Amino acid sequence: MTNKNTQRSKYAIDLGAWVAAAPLAFLLRLEGNVGAFAQGLVVYALVGAVLKGAAIRYFGLHRRPWRWVGVSDLYVLIVATGVVGTLLFGGVLLLDGVGVPRSVPIIEAGLAVLMLSAARLSRRRKHERTRRPKDEDVRRVLVVGAGDAGVLLVRELLRQPDTGLLPVGFLDDDTTKAGQLHLGLPVLGPLADLGRVVADHDIDEVLLAMPTAPGHVIRQIVQDARHADVPSRAVPRLGDIAAGTVRISQVREVDLEDLLGRKPVRLDTDPIRDYVTGKCVLVTGAGGSIGSEIVRQIAPFRPSSVILLGRGENSVYEIDRELAREWPDLARHAVVCDVRDRASLAAVFERFGPDVVFHAAAHKHVPLMEANPAQAVLNNVLGTRNVAQLAAASGVDRLVNVSTDKAVNPTNVMGASKRAAEMVVAEAGACVDCAMVSVRFGNVLGSRGSVVPLFREQIARGGPLTVTHPEMVRYFMTIPEAAQLVLQAGASAENGRVYVLDMGEPVRIADLARDLILLSGLEPGVDVEIQFSGTRPGEKLYEELLMAEEGTEPGPHEKILMARGLVAPGDLGPLIDDLEAQALAGDGEAIRAAFARLVPTFRPEQAAAVGSGKAQGDGAASSAPEVPQADQERVAA
Repeated sequence: MTNKNTQRSKYAIDLGAWVAAAPLAFLLRLEGNVGAFAQGLVVYALVGAVLKGAAIRYFGLHRRPWRWVGVSDLYVLIVATGVVGTLLFGGVLLLDGVGVPRSVPIIEAGLAVLMLSAARLSRRRKHERTRRPKDEDVRRVLVVGAGDAGVLLVRELLRQPDTGLLPVGFLDDDTTKAGQLHLGLPVLGPLADLGRVVADHDIDEVLLAMPTAPGHVIRQIVQDARHADVPSRAVPRLGDIAAGTVRISQVREVDLEDLLGRKPVRLDTDPIRDYVTGKCVLVTGAGGSIGSEIVRQIAPFRPSSVILLGRGENSVYEIDRELAREWPDLARHAVVCDVRDRASLAAVFERFGPDVVFHAAAHKHVPLMEANPAQAVLNNVLGTRNVAQLAAASGVDRLVNVSTDKAVNPTNVMGASKRAAEMVVAEAGACVDCAMVSVRFGNVLGSRGSVVPLFREQIARGGPLTVTHPEMVRYFMTIPEAAQLVLQAGASAENGRVYVLDMGEPVRIADLARDLILLSGLEPGVDVEIQFSGTRPGEKLYEELLMAEEGTEPGPHEKILMARGLVAPGDLGPLIDDLEAQALAGDGEAIRAAFARLVPTFRPEQAAAVGSGKAQGDGAASSAPEVPQADQERVAA
């Protein structure tokens, strides 16, 4: 049946049922003795039929899909019957004596709501029954979380029985919900009862509907489900649902971001739009983890053009292709250029004249930079100086330098180079009107060469997972979250400032490794071994986001703080020149000595001094690993 024919059929059913409500209302009101009111009934029914037909068309009752009827559809139906009932009631009052009892329009309106609703609900019921899979294909699921997300998930699963998931009940720690029914399903107990409820109700799968729950809560649910021998999955993230990319019924595997339990960042988009929309934006390190995500985040703000600058041609090519696919109308320029090459970089500034610069090009791995200190100087310090000075000379509106928590009281060359880069940016911005700032944050989940991809690779090989020290802790955030906050910090850039992103609570790398093993369906210490290899040169057991003498003050966003105090003490020129000379000479010890003169808080001797003996992890939450070769995700380039 075509859509037009379907609408005609529904129109006829609605009109017929609604018109039939009139004589039924007379029969109920007059207890079957309609004789004396027959003429009034005919007039009332005919006038009502005209009004009802017009109301059906005006409110579009016949154009709404009955198979998916919901509260909003019933609301419109009630409004339509209420309007018609009010008009008929007013007519009866005005034309007193036409042989129509005054209560008839009220009774009729109630009957109409019941009859029209019944037609819709029966159609929805038929649709759901025809789509319901066979009993052997149904998986009984327990929904953890009886809040908005949980109720919405159950509603979607009931509407879409072809998913093969049959919700049985809820778990929730809110004592006020105990024993309540939500959409006809009971709250069967608190989260701690998961094992018992799974056994008592023959549960096949656990669905987590707690998108804002702390990581330790999600971790415990996953462990309890594993001990109960049932799989656990989670609802999509709220941001993905809001963006329309997924439906809440599209459950997914629990991942590491769920276990970290970080609340999604909510951007203040207006100030970002003010400084990005219609502007030429240059992103250095555009092919890296953070640089490419910055590109993705700024694209929706419609800059006039984006310059994708990077040293690696393949990574620049990939982000260029992605932009061409996702944002075909956005002007873009892929440029292969090394920020250390000042002449080539100057040609880029002269050719494109960028308004905004995001500087994300940097070497980030602590062990590699300890072994190759000259490269840290040439890329992280001198490359940043090239970018900052050329940006100042070309009159950009603002420059945002991506920094790291390892720049605080650095104990390694990489951290010292990023601290020096912060100082270089502040000094370059001190003499110009444009805003030049640095944004400092911790490790980024999933960036190239970082701990999570490394652990997953080791798990795929059957282990062991290598961790430097059982007490190693780091701050983490996701790649999109980091890029979003970099954009947010740039919106309120105060020249020379160092912005610090709120990283939440630090995470023990041992717990991170253990979580990844569990999420892979394996048992730590049984299926996959954990080995502690000892800390590496320049590595600290924990990272700091601020120096003790800095302190913070409120920033432009709830997740952003501003460091107090001077970043660039005096003229850096001679100190940077000295550092450059030592780097060109390739003298590692002289480079460290030059860093100590430039960065007073550089203390390489204070790196964690832990033996390199190996031990085997026991799989407990307090004894799992950290990343070996790839120090943790840092600011990517």
